[in-house]
Amino acid sequence: MTTESLDGLPAIDGGTPAFDEFLVFGKPVLGEEEVEAVASVIRSTWIGQGDRCQEFEEAFAAAVEAEHAVAVSSCTAALHLALVGHGIGQGDEVVTSALTFVATAHAIQHAGATPVLADCDRETLNIDIDDVARRIGPRTRAIMPVHFAGLPCAMDELRSLAAEHGLVVIEDAAHAVGARYGGRPIGAAGVACFSFYPNKNITTGEGGMITTADAEIADRLAILRLHGLSRDAWERFRSKRVLFSDAVALGFKYNLTDIQAALGLVQLGRLDGFLDARRELAETYDAGLASLSGLRSQPRPWDDDLRHAHHLYVVEVDPDEFGLDRDSLLGALRAENIGAGVHYRAVHRHPFYAELLRIDPASLPVADALSDRLLSLPLSPAMSQQDVVTVCNAIERLQRHVRS
Repeated sequence: MTTESLDGLPAIDGGTPAFDEFLVFGKPVLGEEEVEAVASVIRSTWIGQGDRCQEFEEAFAAAVEAEHAVAVSSCTAALHLALVGHGIGQGDEVVTSALTFVATAHAIQHAGATPVLADCDRETLNIDIDDVARRIGPRTRAIMPVHFAGLPCAMDELRSLAAEHGLVVIEDAAHAVGARYGGRPIGAAGVACFSFYPNKNITTGEGGMITTADAEIADRLAILRLHGLSRDAWERFRSKRVLFSDAVALGFKYNLTDIQAALGLVQLGRLDGFLDARRELAETYDAGLASLSGLRSQPRPWDDDLRHAHHLYVVEVDPDEFGLDRDSLLGALRAENIGAGVHYRAVHRHPFYAELLRIDPASLPVADALSDRLLSLPLSPAMSQQDVVTVCNAIERLQRHVRS
């Protein structure tokens, strides 16, 4: 960092913002190849679920070494569908992390089951397996771990615990496209649900995917995602015979379109480059923030056995050491035109779940404390190394100003 870049007032106190234009938190990288892929589908006039969707499913399954992949409209839909597809519903309980986006708990609630929140590990931010074990009861049917920010959970221990109690494990892998555990991609084993939201590691605009090794489950999910019909519109359209669709289950409108799948196919081909770019930017953050006190980052292993997907660059802000609390730092960064964010307020902190579950925050001490301390800095392959340096300089300037 240059001395000049650290001089002057922070923007929140009247100084010049670090960026002339707002640095978007998770800007997607979209180029002409994506444009042409989408245009090609539009020109074909078949824009709903069709052969591109099937091609995307097959390509994604191959990329994560899964036996089967079922494309859906969002990761929330994937989580809900995975629960329903495994027969989990009214009267059942699902143990999941208290530190996650509310969609994880919503999916459980929509399935008719009850979310049981477990605390998280302070270092990894992933679900605390010992606390999961304490919360398993007679009504527990599943465990839903969240690979927070892209760091895989300790799946061997979770699967062993689940097997001991006869439970299903459904992974919330919304952050984990490209992550690896035990030498294999997340999604290669068990059931995993992925997100292709605009800020994710690859995007289809909106969309999700469920991977599974169970052919019967995959078939059931494919039927449930589209009204529970025995045949979809593409199958009827391409057949030379008259085919009818029978409603064989109470299904949902959760399908992905060929427009989205065409975008996803191009993005999937760029995944390795995106992952390398994310990792390099994260390492630049590490170097730029190393001299500052009061900021702690999540471990980010990167090897063939265990690999972080670098979806988020998350720091825990210690207000006493840093000199500002998380919310004040967030406001100051926004004044610098830096699109920092919060991932997440713990589920039990949201009014709906506070009323529904009536959880004593003291029973989830780590997740509750982190709700006031976690901050996510912008991270996207659309960013340059200089963007990261500028963000780090802005944070250092803030700390110097507060201390002076």
